Amino acid sequence: MTVERAIRIMAGVIILLSLALAHFSGQIDLGHLSWLWFTVFIGLNLLQSGFTGFCPPALLFKKQGLKSGDDACCR
Repeated sequence: MTVERAIRIMAGVIILLSLALAHFSGQIDLGHLSWLWFTVFIGLNLLQSGFTGFCPPALLFKKQGLKSGDDACCR
């Protein structure tokens, strides 16, 4: 596992944990459709990217002509 993947996993866990804590403490209601579901999506995407190395935005950026670097996400 690379540092970049570990950072993505940590960021995904922290985002999802903060949403879960806010939901279960009654500060937010994830039972209703809101912009918070976008945050859930980002957290899950970070988490899967950290474990699998597959990064959907990297595919889009490559199609737009951006060059890939040495990052674990941009293979």
